[in-house]
Amino acid sequence: MAAPAKPEASAPAKVTPAADAAAAHAPAAGGIKAWLPVIVALIVAPAATWAVVEFVLVPRLQKKLATASASAGEHGEPGAPAESHAPAAPAAHGGKPGKESKGGGGPGFEFTNVVVNLAGTMGTRYLKTSFLITGADPNIRTVFENAKPKVTDVTLNVLSSLTLADIEEAGSKNIIREKLVTAYNQALGRKVAEQVYFSDFVVQ
Repeated sequence: MAAPAKPEASAPAKVTPAADAAAAHAPAAGGIKAWLPVIVALIVAPAATWAVVEFVLVPRLQKKLATASASAGEHGEPGAPAESHAPAAPAAHGGKPGKESKGGGGPGFEFTNVVVNLAGTMGTRYLKTSFLITGADPNIRTVFENAKPKVTDVTLNVLSSLTLADIEEAGSKNIIREKLVTAYNQALGRKVAEQVYFSDFVVQ
């Protein structure tokens, strides 16, 4: 009699290299998907912050400055037109020279509605000021008008170098007065300015 045939053992399943690669990449793909919201947040958050500052905060600051200027014009001299002054951040610019004034111990030259960004505030805080410069020279207004570009640049350099801490410091206006007088006299090459009188000094 022939011996009964033995059942053949099933051969182990072969694992192909492609299957190994798929198994290795499966967790990695899942890891990337898990980190995707974090990556998107890191990219979107700065863009959203910039958009809020540019299109929400800056327009509000400009509107406040314009309203403050209009209010100042309404409460000023009778018949004087209200000046609307809305600066484009982060630019800084000087105001208009005013009329010759006999106040403050002599003739003077006036800067009105000078608006500058404060240093170290990323363009979010502004100083708006008007002031009269006086001196012993009876021709101080003519001297300043003839050197208007130079004295305007000096004014912006001094005021825009101020920080919020400088302005909040005790006696800050006296320090700013001294800085302006010194800077004007250095720029003009002789002692022309002696005192600065602020008529408007607002931080926004």
